[in-house]
Amino acid sequence: LRFQVLLLMMRKSIKQYKHLWEFWEAKEVTTTSRFFFLILVIAGVISIARFFDWWFQQGHMASVPLFVLLSLIIWYGILRIIVIWINYLGIKKPEHIEPEKGLKVAIFTTSSPGEPLSMFDKTLEACANITYPHTTYLLDDTQDPRFKAVAEKHGAVWLELVGLPGAKAGKVNKALQMTDEDFVLILDPDHLPFPNFLDEVLGYFKDEKTGFVQVSQAYYNQYRSFTARGAAEQTYAFYGPIMMGMYGFGTSVAIGANCTFRKKALESIGGHGIGLAEDLITAIRLHAAGWKSVFRPVVVSRGLVPEDFGSFCKQQLKWSRGVFEVLFAEWPRLFKNLTGWQRLSYLAISTYYVVGVTSFLYVAIPFLYFWAGWLPANMDFGEFLIKGFPVAAIAILIYVYVQRWMSHPPTEKGLHWRGMILKFATWPVFFLGAMLAVVNAEIPYIPTAKKAVKGLSPYTRPLIFQVILFVLTLAYVIYDRLYVVSEGMLVLTSQKVWGMFAFAFVAIIMVAGGIYAAYESRNLEPEEPWAKIDLRKIKTTKK
Repeated sequence: LRFQVLLLMMRKSIKQYKHLWEFWEAKEVTTTSRFFFLILVIAGVISIARFFDWWFQQGHMASVPLFVLLSLIIWYGILRIIVIWINYLGIKKPEHIEPEKGLKVAIFTTSSPGEPLSMFDKTLEACANITYPHTTYLLDDTQDPRFKAVAEKHGAVWLELVGLPGAKAGKVNKALQMTDEDFVLILDPDHLPFPNFLDEVLGYFKDEKTGFVQVSQAYYNQYRSFTARGAAEQTYAFYGPIMMGMYGFGTSVAIGANCTFRKKALESIGGHGIGLAEDLITAIRLHAAGWKSVFRPVVVSRGLVPEDFGSFCKQQLKWSRGVFEVLFAEWPRLFKNLTGWQRLSYLAISTYYVVGVTSFLYVAIPFLYFWAGWLPANMDFGEFLIKGFPVAAIAILIYVYVQRWMSHPPTEKGLHWRGMILKFATWPVFFLGAMLAVVNAEIPYIPTAKKAVKGLSPYTRPLIFQVILFVLTLAYVIYDRLYVVSEGMLVLTSQKVWGMFAFAFVAIIMVAGGIYAAYESRNLEPEEPWAKIDLRKIKTTKK
């Protein structure tokens, strides 16, 4: 029976991933689909209003400071859901525009010490296969002559750019000074572009006000591990309905890889932004300067997600620290030059990792009650679930409904539970990123590992500590209630105690998933996923 189940899972996985190397695009947005979505949003708003009315009943407040903290945790999340729903109302898909002939186009990809040469061999071969005439540049600081050789093998121009400040963005800015193309595709070296990549984006530059065109970001190594699946799942909605909504409101942003820029636009803001979130810095500066952006929801390349838990956490630490640069430096400075929705969108993006702080408070509140007797609210946990259920149910329905606009439905549709678990399990990383931002501490720009790093990550320690603390607390409470607490007090406190334990246990389930991902990484053998890809089998016909 176990063999049959395993066989069925393997067949399902093979069927799911067999379309990875085919060109796909999101469905068209129809009036009917908008109408039904609007009905769901109205139902969601009503459920939130009813939950709000119940939550802030006067009798629920046990401790004013703790109730305020608990309310911030709950309503921070709900507010972000509302913003996403409003963003979905603007969903729009741009019509394909054929590019003009004879445009001068460059492709920039960067290499850093320690990155695998074989990956560049495959990426540069894929760049050479792009049908629209262009010049590919390898911006290299490895000081390894083999990288020059592999660039020349595939007809790319090798530029040695060693010791420049600003990491990837520094090399891009120097290369912009050394080249004369009018349009530049910035491609991460782990991404394999399809032959029709440029044909899908260059047409939008017929509008002289278009500063950049972003396409969907998709992956081909998510089968490798729990971490890889979860990391990919976290991006599916963003590179589909969320970015389509942002495009509809004139706010689609640049996301590191797969973004094509007008060189004139970059020059108008002094070059590509530098920082841990250099893509977001560049996007907000271009929007503030009056440039338009386009999001094209198509799959015309595939790249890598982190395969092991440690590499994923390092990536998230870099991003969580980086987006706060936008919040503290760029957003206030450029506020007056942004549209209303651009202001809200950049505020929402740059505060995304505040979830590290709210998750820390969520984890801490039950232990404050068990060890210090601090109770934030007089609520029955069962009633909380009943009152909150309509909000959660409609939120899930909306999440599933908008998946009709995913860029690659065969692999991207689903409840994405791995992504949710991984997001919560990395709360210590997000919390650390927020604290580093508050004290303005610098962390180095380190490219994300392209192959699995075998071993147990130190980022697992806070999660293990949380589980141990939960078990010890449970043992203490059971002992206390069996041998110390009076029978009358048992009856009076039973609902509060076990309600708090249920509250804490939800977090433990999520954390356990993170620990599983970390322990899986201990035995994850490094491999080169790109070695298995046959570029000749990429299909560019529309799906």
